[in-house]
Amino acid sequence: MSKKENQDMVVEFTPLEKIEALYSELTDWYGEADNKELRVAAKLLMVSLEKFSIYGGADWHELVNEYVNILKNDPEQFQKILRSNRGELKDKKSTGNYH
Repeated sequence: MSKKENQDMVVEFTPLEKIEALYSELTDWYGEADNKELRVAAKLLMVSLEKFSIYGGADWHELVNEYVNILKNDPEQFQKILRSNRGELKDKKSTGNYH
């Protein structure tokens, strides 16, 4: 058995990774329901759009459209954006918190 303390094995996830983990958790919650991935994505999108409208200023929709256009017209660039917001586990600092 390892002699490492539990806190030594905990890593700090990026905000994007936390959202992806939440997505996975919510998808599991739906069990065998039809379109569960789409249902969860829609709920996360509703929350995100509300936050954009509250905190994004008068032109919040332009930023939303920018992301949509990148995904629609340049999916590879969108994947690069996602990768840049995702960390590698080996590069993360350990914390004393469980996620």
